[in-house]
Amino acid sequence: VQLVESGGDFVHSGGSLILSCAASGFPFSWSDMKWYRQAPGKEREFVAVITSWVHATNYADSVRGRFTISRNDARKMVYLQMNNLEPDDTAVYYCRRGNGLWGQGTQVTVSS
Repeated sequence: VQLVESGGDFVHSGGSLILSCAASGFPFSWSDMKWYRQAPGKEREFVAVITSWVHATNYADSVRGRFTISRNDARKMVYLQMNNLEPDDTAVYYCRRGNGLWGQGTQVTVSS
């Protein structure tokens, strides 16, 4: 049972990245999937969620309109498309199954 994130990188302000999260060992289609992030010296915060089956989405106010969460149930993958990145988006990004399992995180660094 695990979640493995990838896609983190160093980008300049205004750039874009796509984060991926590969899931295994649990019934992915039945699971709400979330992205969180934790900036240096700050609490981990919610970024986005996509529900099971109907794939409804919701976002933190700070990323709404710039980030898009999506999933592929057949491949057991969840994605976070991040556009118009800002230095305040610099953080370790984590994938999460519902309110439980966490991935190990992937670093996103945005320079001004």
